[in-house]
Amino acid sequence: MLRANPIDITRGMETMAGILIVTGGSRGIGAATVDLAAKAGWDVCVNYVRDREKAESVAAGARQQGVRAITVQGDMASEGDILRLFATVDDQLGTVTGLVNNAGITGPAGKLMDLTAETVSSVMTLNVVGPFLCAREAARRMAKSRGGPGGVIVNVSSRASALGSPNEFVHYAASKGAIDSFTIGLSKELAPEGIRVNAVNPGLIETEIHDASGIPGRLERLVGGVPQARTGKAEEVAQAIVWLLSEQSSYVAGAFIPVSGGR
Repeated sequence: MLRANPIDITRGMETMAGILIVTGGSRGIGAATVDLAAKAGWDVCVNYVRDREKAESVAAGARQQGVRAITVQGDMASEGDILRLFATVDDQLGTVTGLVNNAGITGPAGKLMDLTAETVSSVMTLNVVGPFLCAREAARRMAKSRGGPGGVIVNVSSRASALGSPNEFVHYAASKGAIDSFTIGLSKELAPEGIRVNAVNPGLIETEIHDASGIPGRLERLVGGVPQARTGKAEEVAQAIVWLLSEQSSYVAGAFIPVSGGR
């Protein structure tokens, strides 16, 4: 399988000196985002739901870049956990100025006729309700009309929102379609508050989410449909996210960056 070595876009990037929350930050795209954001000067909160050891390792790596980093356990499908996450960041780091809504699940693979209400509900709660509530809490702190400093929100969507994922993950694709619409509307709503909202749409990326899907060899089976003829790395998605967080994208709002090799 062909691979690429991502260019380090943090070289020469203006230090942000902001405070960033990355949901689902202990692995995959989230962990790669924490690493690159720390290199760009962000203090970071690594949210995780189960694997404390991985989260602590990611945070330790961030601290080696000379920034502050904490971990906060919390299920982003729970409003109570979300409120506790933001309160902890308020107390230990300060006012959040960056949010990456990354936590998400595919749910079990299957056709619509075989889906259960529980599967659809769990996917929609974590993938849609969670980002809504996280963005709400971030906006309450960032909004200039409330005395905030402004900030940046980046939603992690998926190319599935446009492709539909038939026969496997229509429920997941629909949840990411909701995130795309959310990104468009929220970018317009929050721009006057000094808050930029954008999204990335990853394609076939080498992360643990595919193992959890229950479809062995899924990446290898689908890579033939990628014009670049390879899968992507979490770091390649993270580079797009960190660019959207930076001042280099200061006039970018309501935008989507497909990181999918042309798929």
